[in-house]
Amino acid sequence: MKKLLTIMIALGLACSSHLFGQDKASFRIGKLKYEGGGDWYANPTSLPNLLKFLKENSTVQVGPEEETVEAGGTQIFQYPYVYMTGHGNVAFTDAEAENLRKYLISGGFLHIDDNYGMDKYIRREMKKVFPELEFVALPFSHGIYHMQYDFKNGLPKIHEHDGLPPEGLGLIYEGRLVTFYTYECDLGDGWEDSDVHNDPEDVRQKALEMGVNIILWALLN
Repeated sequence: MKKLLTIMIALGLACSSHLFGQDKASFRIGKLKYEGGGDWYANPTSLPNLLKFLKENSTVQVGPEEETVEAGGTQIFQYPYVYMTGHGNVAFTDAEAENLRKYLISGGFLHIDDNYGMDKYIRREMKKVFPELEFVALPFSHGIYHMQYDFKNGLPKIHEHDGLPPEGLGLIYEGRLVTFYTYECDLGDGWEDSDVHNDPEDVRQKALEMGVNIILWALLN
């Protein structure tokens, strides 16, 4: 199974590299900068830690840090996986929403990770991007939970927030998962340096493993 997954990763990475204009031996991920007042720059140690874990625990070669991208910019098309987080308001202009839609339907993938407090804003703004779609709960049998690491009960619960169970929500366009929204979970906090969020090691490990699954899904689908 691991050998098969390695082959699949290599093939998927070559394909995504071709589509997004990156070197076949590696890829980069983007962190979405947005307007509206929300702290898009939250959790600065999260993605470097996740990328380090990915590199150490898979055959994927990846840049050591994320690169900032904007919803309305052409550079977003260079990244097969874009991460978005924050605590507050999000605002897309019509042009940004249109550009983000083009990015997603042309093969891009957006992972929205609610850092607590962005839920009502991101639901509103993603309606600008896909007015015809609704977020749907992904079943625990969905492949994103079983890529390299097996999560039989879906997303791990990393932080308490409102005490609700974590939800993995998706926007599915023409049969393809184009946006994955991790809600009441806060994977990004689990990826942070241990001295930033003093989570138990097993909780941090689960957060990192789920992050790897999401990135691999983005590369292969």
